[in-house]
Amino acid sequence: MNRERGWKLAMATLLWGLGCSAWAALPEVSSGNLVRLESFPSARIPARHVDVWVPAGFAEEQRFEVLYMHDGQMLFDADTTWNGQEWQVDEVASALMASGAVRPFIVVGVHNGDRQRHNEYFPQAPFEALPESVQAEFLQLERQPGLPLFGGPVNSDAYLDFLLTELVPQIEARFPVKPGPENRYLMGSSMGGLISWYALLSHPEAFAGAAALSTHWPGIMTADNPAPAAFRAYIAQRLPLLAGQKLYFDYGDQTLDALYPPLQAQVDPLFADYPKDLWISRFFSGAAHTESDWAERLDQPLRFLFGTQ
Repeated sequence: MNRERGWKLAMATLLWGLGCSAWAALPEVSSGNLVRLESFPSARIPARHVDVWVPAGFAEEQRFEVLYMHDGQMLFDADTTWNGQEWQVDEVASALMASGAVRPFIVVGVHNGDRQRHNEYFPQAPFEALPESVQAEFLQLERQPGLPLFGGPVNSDAYLDFLLTELVPQIEARFPVKPGPENRYLMGSSMGGLISWYALLSHPEAFAGAAALSTHWPGIMTADNPAPAAFRAYIAQRLPLLAGQKLYFDYGDQTLDALYPPLQAQVDPLFADYPKDLWISRFFSGAAHTESDWAERLDQPLRFLFGTQ
């Protein structure tokens, strides 16, 4: 029996339904199969591509856990990214599965909203806990003259509604996955790290764990910034609602990551009473704020979330 024939047939049918042009635009992967859900529609946020990677070499009846990753356009192929770097998700995940170090999983790479990225990834509840005057100041910040930092009002709750009510049902209906919250995980870096822990804490009933690499704890880059304290207050408030979920944090000390050690040091004590096998905070000396650096240590959060040991 051809072990992958059934899945490949299903994938071909899906591609036909999406239009053949979707495949031409896909990043190239070293192993496994990549399917693009092109311009995935949403009633809550602007449409965006979603790239779904399914590992190769498994029996037709295999069902996978699911890792939802943010900034999905940066994951698989350096030839298609804006900076010529990638997370090497397919290479790292395939090697770990082949060695039996992790349970089998698929990766759902959700593309970011480009200029909407900051407002979609900035945790909304902590933002709304700030005084309205401070919120207004945040929304007036510019990345550079004439280019706002926030592409609109903070709407990360709408982004998470999109994930939970629109994307997750489609993934669990159309791909060979294990349904249910105990099989769903999240991962992201920088602003994607913020939205990953925020998703888990705001919807603990929906996910089994999250990994936040090089979490952008400042949120914004201003003096006397109140965002980190607001994030910590929210974590402290919501952490008791977790029941067995896993949380991974890490950080370096070069380039933008140089800002993170003192801020992560203020977050870590919040987890003093959290089970030690369910939470970790790791420091990588010399690591910078780049996809190449995240790729070098990607095996660590994957082992933590999906490890077989």
